[in-house]
Amino acid sequence: MNDTASAVQRRFKLGCMGQVPVGEGRRFLVGSLSVAVFRTRDGRIFATQAECPHNRGPLFEGVAGAGRVICPLHGHAFDLATGEPLADCCGPLKTYPVQVNCEGEIFLDL
Repeated sequence: MNDTASAVQRRFKLGCMGQVPVGEGRRFLVGSLSVAVFRTRDGRIFATQAECPHNRGPLFEGVAGAGRVICPLHGHAFDLATGEPLADCCGPLKTYPVQVNCEGEIFLDL
């Protein structure tokens, strides 16, 4: 018997690439979980918690580029891949695995 616990993941369809403009984010709901999906100028897609950990600002309304997102409330920046703040302002963002299929559909794994 293997003592390593494996996490059960579920895949949720959030929408399609066309719903997330380049350099911006959009909020999606998965049950009661609010998720921000960002599309950087180089075409990468990232998913994080929708609220800024600093003061619960609407992070999904932030600007995304160069692998980071900037919160519109106080200007705090976070690395989209790791969730780490780029300054000593607060704790990290929760990040989520996200995939885009060949048809441009966005899927979140929880």
